Amino acid sequence: QVHLVESGGGLVQAGGSLRLSCAASGSTFSRYAMGWFRQAPGKEREFVAATTPKGATTYLADSVLGRFTMSRDNAKNTVYLQMNSLKPGDTAIYFCARSQSADWSDNPNLYSYWGQGTQVTVSS
Repeated sequence: QVHLVESGGGLVQAGGSLRLSCAASGSTFSRYAMGWFRQAPGKEREFVAATTPKGATTYLADSVLGRFTMSRDNAKNTVYLQMNSLKPGDTAIYFCARSQSADWSDNPNLYSYWGQGTQVTVSS
């Protein structure tokens, strides 16, 4: 069983920054792609970012391109989401997830394990 635990969420003013972390249990972390998703009240879960197993390549949703970056530290079994220039529209619960394979995807159905989420609230 894999456990994912997110941290780093909170309340921030528009234009501010937050850094989310996601720590994973298990010894196979570096074999899988990892992703970040978010879900706002009344909306479907949406893709934010993903990275390949070694972290060589990251993919970002158009809505966060140029403002968010994703990275991973396989020695620490941790992925990060650096969020800059935050907007009220970024307000959501943010989830990290482990892919079913080494392939990344923007489809949440292709992720096997999920964290409990961390709330990000951006005030105007």
